Amino acid sequence: QVHLVESGGGSVEAGGSLRLSCSVSEFTSWPWLMGWFRQSSGNEREGIAAIASDGTYRYADSVKGRFAVSVSFTKGTVSLRMNSLKPEDTGLYYCAARYKYGDTSDFLRVSAYNTWGQGTQVTVSS
Repeated sequence: QVHLVESGGGSVEAGGSLRLSCSVSEFTSWPWLMGWFRQSSGNEREGIAAIASDGTYRYADSVKGRFAVSVSFTKGTVSLRMNSLKPEDTGLYYCAARYKYGDTSDFLRVSAYNTWGQGTQVTVSS
């Protein structure tokens, strides 16, 4: 079963940047869909970015224009570049994988994914 490990979290001031990385290992084939999710204290987990194996991507409205998702098949990583960070971006960030083909309605839906990493904390101070 595919194994996911996130890294790159940390503490930054508002307006700063971070780059998260998700290492994808122990796979026999690349997942159809890789997503980034976050969960802040007291809130449900929400989808913020996703990229399919054909390069199709989607972002939550709250991060459009600030975050960018990318994939490196050779390195086996999925990255999330986060710019212009805001205090409301604070949370535990997870990457997730889905193998079964679907459609764009799956991209940011938590229940569409069946494999998750442990998460990496991002804290943005004002």
